Amino acid sequence: MGLLTFKGGIHPDDGKRFSKDQAIRTVMPKGDLVYPLSQHIGAPANPVVKKGDHVLKGQVIAEAGGFVSAPVHASVSGTVKGLENRFNPVGSKVECIVIENDGKYEETEYAPVKPLEDMSRDEILARIGDAGIVGMGGAGFPTKVKLSPKEPDKIEYIIANCAECEPYITADYRRMLENTKELVSGMKVILSLFPNAKGYFAVEDNKKDCAEKIREAIADEPRMDVKLLMTKYPQGAERQLIYAVTKRAINSSMLPADAGCIVDNVETMIGIHTAVIEGKPLMERVVTVSGEAVASPGNFKVLLGTDHRELIEEAGGFTERPEKLISGGPMMGFAMVTPEAPVTKTSSSILAFKKDAVAAARETACINCGRCVEVCPSRIVPSRLADLAQRHDEDAFVDMHGLECVECGSCSYVCPAKRPLKQAIGSMRKTALANKRKK
Repeated sequence: MGLLTFKGGIHPDDGKRFSKDQAIRTVMPKGDLVYPLSQHIGAPANPVVKKGDHVLKGQVIAEAGGFVSAPVHASVSGTVKGLENRFNPVGSKVECIVIENDGKYEETEYAPVKPLEDMSRDEILARIGDAGIVGMGGAGFPTKVKLSPKEPDKIEYIIANCAECEPYITADYRRMLENTKELVSGMKVILSLFPNAKGYFAVEDNKKDCAEKIREAIADEPRMDVKLLMTKYPQGAERQLIYAVTKRAINSSMLPADAGCIVDNVETMIGIHTAVIEGKPLMERVVTVSGEAVASPGNFKVLLGTDHRELIEEAGGFTERPEKLISGGPMMGFAMVTPEAPVTKTSSSILAFKKDAVAAARETACINCGRCVEVCPSRIVPSRLADLAQRHDEDAFVDMHGLECVECGSCSYVCPAKRPLKQAIGSMRKTALANKRKK
């Protein structure tokens, strides 16, 4: 049987050689901890602490602000210095809770845990929601909401997104190798919610060592299997992953649950294990620090709220001043205006590059070569959509299926004219979606 995949996609230099062989190292924070109130899709969390309050590690410091929201927990013990506007990793100034770390790491008391088989569906979902688990691959969708579809009996596939197709990032790779049991445990928790589903670990074939280790761990789990994917970007995009594994297609008007699927990434599934089996909230994650400007790239387990500068220091600092800092991957990540930003629930990596190749590129006219159409995983026409976006022709943009773009950036990557196709389409798509919600 051939490797599972989708039509389109690209093969950029994956850059994983810089950090893939570096085992996860635990890093303890040195300075204040900063917690943005919005680390997820949906309503920001509401602070429940004030300046001068003493907090314990694991204590709720902000409650979910609505159904689609998630609470925030202190990852250290210490004193609340106040609510301040600080930069987040994507370059926006947002309201944050700032805590002065007392270095004691005194922990709050957690509710007693019960064996998984003794927990009801509602109890499991409550644990996940109360722990503040969100999609930690970058989307940040509250996991409790994702695991609460209207018709749970119609869910047939639970897919662990083990692709990690973004170049340079190796945090999930190390998690799969070093925390295999916790990953499988997280899948077991999700399967307990969906009696008619089977769990699949979807792994790209450049990570055969991970696939083999997971196979060994699930040898006695009849409801779990490993699916090997072709190594290609954006293999880990939700729609493309679902198609590769199930051959079911979804569009922008659908949720994965409409196709009988639930998709969660590696870090999220480990977070689910921690919440349900260990009874602890989300307080840490693994972050890759990499790029040609980093002295000693690596993978670091870090407490949420830790300043990115401290991670860079742990990676040996910069070999020279980088022209470009990116939070997340180079394809779908965000340029950072400053490294003085906290690690959040969705911070998968910080990448530093000596040269800013995108800024140096000079845009020329479209030569109608069709390369963007060939690589587009959504099978749309990026060059034409970008033209419509630049003319602010929203109706024509929607009619040409512009909302189906997954903003993977494959079109911009292959464009010989160096047109910023993804940026133009993404901007119009954002406007069109906002207007659609208003209607």
